[in-house]
Amino acid sequence: IGASLASALLLNSAVVRWKPVWRVLLFAPYVTGLVATAVVWRYLLNTRHGLINEALRSVGLPAVDWLGDPRASIPAILIFVTWKVFGYNMVVFSAALAAVPRDLMEAARLDGAGAWARFRHVTLPAIGPVLVLAGLLSVAGFLQIFDEPYVMTQGGPAQSTLTVTYFMFSEGFEWWNLGVASAVAVVLFAATLAVTAVQVRIARRREWV
Repeated sequence: IGASLASALLLNSAVVRWKPVWRVLLFAPYVTGLVATAVVWRYLLNTRHGLINEALRSVGLPAVDWLGDPRASIPAILIFVTWKVFGYNMVVFSAALAAVPRDLMEAARLDGAGAWARFRHVTLPAIGPVLVLAGLLSVAGFLQIFDEPYVMTQGGPAQSTLTVTYFMFSEGFEWWNLGVASAVAVVLFAATLAVTAVQVRIARRREWV
């Protein structure tokens, strides 16, 4: 969400040119095929010949076994997931920022408010409902991550990327423990509902919903 909002704010600024081109380039990963992009990222994260490790070696840093080290596998998956999905929220935030009243921004500027003050007291309340919606959808989506670890790591190494939905799939369709898989689904639903309730309560305190 932070990456999406930062990109939308940057594209909304007057100093950026070719805004439609940048929007298309940043939104493109969201609509590309998951398997194809996952295969590309597996090559990028390759320990010996990956572009990311080559960049680390070029600045004197050691290579990282991104998909083979339990300490690095989760960050690697999260980087890939963020790159893959942040374009959707970016487009939503861009539309919300375009609807922020210009007269309020101009009034705040004339009153001497800086960039951070205008963002905090004008922009953020104006896009609050959109931010809440993006947060609800993003949290629900991240709690149900399955495709990315299934394609890239198969839950490894040492089960470090075994997500809840991957565990549910494994128990239900690989080991046929349907009772366990059903229980996991219920717990996942309860967790999603609880997190959503907390987000909505915080949003109501800020009068965003």
